[in-house]
Amino acid sequence: MTATFETQRAALADVVAIPVTPFAEDGAVDPTAYRALLRRLLDGGITTLTPNGNTGEFYALSPAERRLVTELTVEEAGDRAAILVGVGHDLPTAVASARHAEDLGASMVMVHQPVHPYVSQGGWVDYHRAIAEAVPGLGVVPYIRNAQLTGARLAELADACPNVLGVKYAVPDAARFAAFARDAGLERFVWIAGLAEPYAPSYFSAGATGFTSGLVNVAPAVSLNMIEALRSGDYPAAMKVWEQIRRFEELRAANGSANNVTVVKEALAALGLCRREVRPPSKPLPESERAEVAAIAAGWSI
Repeated sequence: MTATFETQRAALADVVAIPVTPFAEDGAVDPTAYRALLRRLLDGGITTLTPNGNTGEFYALSPAERRLVTELTVEEAGDRAAILVGVGHDLPTAVASARHAEDLGASMVMVHQPVHPYVSQGGWVDYHRAIAEAVPGLGVVPYIRNAQLTGARLAELADACPNVLGVKYAVPDAARFAAFARDAGLERFVWIAGLAEPYAPSYFSAGATGFTSGLVNVAPAVSLNMIEALRSGDYPAAMKVWEQIRRFEELRAANGSANNVTVVKEALAALGLCRREVRPPSKPLPESERAEVAAIAAGWSI
């Protein structure tokens, strides 16, 4: 394994922040607000960023906007953070996005779960292999939300593409994760708890060493407190953080995660950090539900 891949693996075994994409009053991406949010994350101690993740409303952005978000992230972060760029959609689009990330100097790409009603396991391997082979110098991280995928298929992919070095696992089943990771190779990959802080303690107990976070946009210190507790094996301390963030994450997860991004942006709006607007098919919180989110965010900022 090259030194570059070792560095990338270390970056994944951390809080993997998924920045929101703020919108201006006219509905366009707001570069100034986005840069400010990135600086807040970086100044707060975050060292791994995923532009164009789901908390960044990846599927609601145009191709030009996704490129812009990637460019802004690489420019603002400089050498302060590892950049894991979200790519996806049809295969040519995903490959083009990965190459764009490589051209800008990003070190890794995260491949979103293919959006298709008929995903075969062999086709899943082919999709990811084409992307990984297009950017052999970048670390590649599949984002796995498909409970039917087997660990053997991931191992098959990595046999063909050694730059597949991490996995964002987002199936809400800790026992399935434990089995999948061991079938694929527990030590072979960096395992990231892809369902963020609520699932991080259970997934760490089964072998994860990093977790993704949207909450980190609001309170970087809270997410860092959790990973420090998990790294030290202090599960009671980790669960105290879990209790602290429980209600916020319950609000995000309600109604099939309809307000996953909405709640994060509402908290940021309450703190005066960006506008609350999200794009369809998401929707801003109604006035009647905003006060609770604002109170949680205010409590974390004390």
